[in-house]
Amino acid sequence: MIGMAMDGWSRRTVVAATVIAPVSWGTTAITITEFLPAGRPLLVAAMRVLPAGLVLVALGSRQPGWRPVGREWLRYAVLAACNFALFFPLLAAGIYRLPGGVAASGGGLQPMLVAALTWLLLRRRPRTIDLAVGVVAAVGVAMVVIRPGAGFDRVGLLAMVSANTAFAVGVVLTKRMPAPLNRTAITGWQLLLGAALLVPLALAVEGAPPSLTARNLAGFAYLSLFGTGLAYIVWFNGIRRLPSVAPPLLGLAAPVTGAALGWIVLGQSLSPVQLLGFALALGAISYGALQGARTNRTAAPSSDDAVLVALPVGVAQDPLVERPGGQTR
Repeated sequence: MIGMAMDGWSRRTVVAATVIAPVSWGTTAITITEFLPAGRPLLVAAMRVLPAGLVLVALGSRQPGWRPVGREWLRYAVLAACNFALFFPLLAAGIYRLPGGVAASGGGLQPMLVAALTWLLLRRRPRTIDLAVGVVAAVGVAMVVIRPGAGFDRVGLLAMVSANTAFAVGVVLTKRMPAPLNRTAITGWQLLLGAALLVPLALAVEGAPPSLTARNLAGFAYLSLFGTGLAYIVWFNGIRRLPSVAPPLLGLAAPVTGAALGWIVLGQSLSPVQLLGFALALGAISYGALQGARTNRTAAPSSDDAVLVALPVGVAQDPLVERPGGQTR
């Protein structure tokens, strides 16, 4: 099973695998605009989570811990709301209403949002260097993806900022919560909990789905199974096993990938400003990768990475989840 296979990975391998998720998310905008029905953000969100959720639950159902129990249902429902039920439709709405570069620039806010929410919700003050790198990252991504003359739709901007805020809350809460034993199935259940909210909402607001073409189906299959199912398994694994600063900086690969694909598909050239922005964004991603790889599997965590709450008795844990005092199991 995918989750168990990741238990023996080194930190460098976890970093490399975690980057796969934002790189795949960088293809979301072009997949939505080129392959999926126009103007249906709730349908797009529902179709991202439902097929992937069914597949992952089926794959993990023969292993222990394949479904939440007791209060875990509430915990995973909260994560599902942040990671999927709020993030996906707001993201799709922003993509539909904003030029590709402006939409992609929202991802540059992730390091700052995660740092701010960690401070606000968990009372953990970020390091000055991490804040500085976050600011540089946001500036670099903006230089890469926002072109002169780009339009700024207020509703689209609000949707994109809200989407990234919901995603940042999901990152903070995922880091805070105990890791499940069966990550494949539990990721699937989070997707299905998101679908339980999104499917009826899509039907109520947007009506019945339109007739889907083979192109639409191919786009949905790619976005759900690879860009959501597989991507979120490695992403959740990375959040739990890497220092807090690393995942949001690695996530900058999403807007950079999206911008690069736009240039490749549209045949656009890079200006000197965009090249400088690329260098700044890649430097921030490299800093995140170094932070993620700097601690070996048995090193004691810093105060920035220690578990923030007492872990419930009897809850299965990831073998490499760090315990207070630097112990791992």
